[in-house]
Amino acid sequence: MRTALLQSSGRPGSPAENLKVLDAAAGRAAAAGAGLLVTPEMFLTGYAIGDAVARLAEPADGEAADTVADIASRHGLAIAYGYPERGGADGNDGGTVFNSAQLISADGTRLANYRKTHLFGCFERDHFTPGQEAVVQADLGGLRVGLMICYDVEFPENVRAHALAGTDLLLVPTAQMHPFQFVAESMIPTRAFENQMYVAYVNRSGREGEFEFVGLSALAGPDGVARARAGRTEELVFADADPVALAASREANPYLQDRRPGLYGSLV
Repeated sequence: MRTALLQSSGRPGSPAENLKVLDAAAGRAAAAGAGLLVTPEMFLTGYAIGDAVARLAEPADGEAADTVADIASRHGLAIAYGYPERGGADGNDGGTVFNSAQLISADGTRLANYRKTHLFGCFERDHFTPGQEAVVQADLGGLRVGLMICYDVEFPENVRAHALAGTDLLLVPTAQMHPFQFVAESMIPTRAFENQMYVAYVNRSGREGEFEFVGLSALAGPDGVARARAGRTEELVFADADPVALAASREANPYLQDRRPGLYGSLV
C-alpha cells in the first residue's frame, strides 16, 4: 500500500486551517497513487497550544472527524490524523482529554481510534489523560494497521505487543523534538526490524512554542531500512508497505518464532 507521510506542523491553534492543509495534502497524495495519508501527532490543533487543548478538543465522532471523513472520501484514500479527543459524555472518561489518533477509511468510515498510553513530560501530563488500550488495529489495504503515538514507540514492549497481535504496518504520529532525533534516525528502523513490521513515523517540523521539532519522518521496513525519509522542513513523502515483501522477511527472520516467553516473566 502506497503510504504518504505529511511532515508538517500545520497552523497551530487553528483546526480550520489545518483541515485545509490536510485537504490539499490528501489531493497531492491521491494524485501520487497513495492509499493512506498519515499526519503528525496533534495535527488537527497544534501541539504546543497550552490550555487551548481543552477548548479545541472534540469527541472522536465530532465535527472535525466528519470533515476528515469527507476529505478521505472525496480523494479516495484513508487518513490517520492526530488530535485532542474529548472523552464521551456517557462514559467514565467524560470530561477528560486524550492525545489521540484516528484512522478513517477511503469511504469515510471511522476504523480505529487510539489514545496515547505513555505521556511525555509535564506538558502532556498536565493536559491529557493516558489511554488504557495498548493495541488498537484495523484492516486496511490487505494489511493489519496499528496505531501508536510518539513516546509510545520508545517502549519496546509496546511495539512487541503489536507484533504479537499481527500488526503489519504501525502508524506513529509524533511530535519529536530536539535533541531526541536519534529516535527517528536509529530507533524506528530498529523497531521495524526487531518486530518484523513496517513503521510509519510521521513528525512535526519547525519551531512551535518552546519546542523545536526535528522532522525526519520515515517509513521503515522489516529489513531495518527506511523506504522514505523526510528532511527537517515541511514535506510530503511516499513509500510502499508491501505485504508480499513483509511475508518473505518474516519467513527469513526468526525473531518472533525464536522468542522464549517463559524467561521474560520478570518484565511484567
